[in-house]
Amino acid sequence: MDKCAKIDRAIRSYYQAPLVSPRLVEAILYSVEAGGKRIRPLILLNILEGFGLTLTEAHYQVAAALEMIHTGSLIHDDLPAMDDDDYRRGRLTNHKKFDEATAILAGDSLFLDPFAVLAQADLKSEILLALIKELSQASGTFGMVGGQMLDIEGEEKSLSHKQLYAVHSNKTGKLLAFSFKAAGLIAEQTLTVLDQLWQAGLMMGTAFQVRDDILDLTADFDELGKTPNKDLRAEKSTYPSLFGLDRSYQILEESLDQATAIFKDLQENTDFIPDNIIEIIERLRLHA
Repeated sequence: MDKCAKIDRAIRSYYQAPLVSPRLVEAILYSVEAGGKRIRPLILLNILEGFGLTLTEAHYQVAAALEMIHTGSLIHDDLPAMDDDDYRRGRLTNHKKFDEATAILAGDSLFLDPFAVLAQADLKSEILLALIKELSQASGTFGMVGGQMLDIEGEEKSLSHKQLYAVHSNKTGKLLAFSFKAAGLIAEQTLTVLDQLWQAGLMMGTAFQVRDDILDLTADFDELGKTPNKDLRAEKSTYPSLFGLDRSYQILEESLDQATAIFKDLQENTDFIPDNIIEIIERLRLHA
């Protein structure tokens, strides 16, 4: 069984207990099982392996918790009050498949249930506490949710580079960076290494957002699995609108190069083996 299948199994296993509302769980699993590359949990798992750890059920539970929060954010992001999209990953969004109230509750569950999944993981209590703290901060008011608020406030405004970075480092970057730092926490790395992992994660967060902005303009529905040109119609500030497409491609490349450099430094100064994580980084490159 490959890593993605084991991540999905860890999520589904949480919902095997006697259910309060089968419809709610149906809506939750509809979005969980809609596909997606599982980039965030795969980063976490591949970094753990890079530090020489053999993957266990507990590691997959941490990975599952991360993917659950990401999926919940997509459900809420597609709601009429937010980005108002009909499609995600090539099929109807949650509120179109079910209804708006059900989608809101499915998203709520996917924000709260991960902490129970984490608490069940067979890891040292101090590691679990650190993971719960970091995941909450990356996801909530001081991370993804705060960044979403900045994104809404920035609509129909011309943002500066600093303001745009603040939106995306919170909305996208910090939850992605959690996957890097969480691996370091589980592997019991030094504070210096944890900081390097966090910085690599933020670089990857920038790369993800720039890549998404570019594809919103250049890809079609079949490639995206969702409606293209949404940012353009919403009059959002994006990297292409601020810098143009050519410079946006350069920023993407530079961000990926910086993340790669951090892992090569870790290879030189620790026993870290970077091959798998660098392979993931390389798959994010686009060609202008």
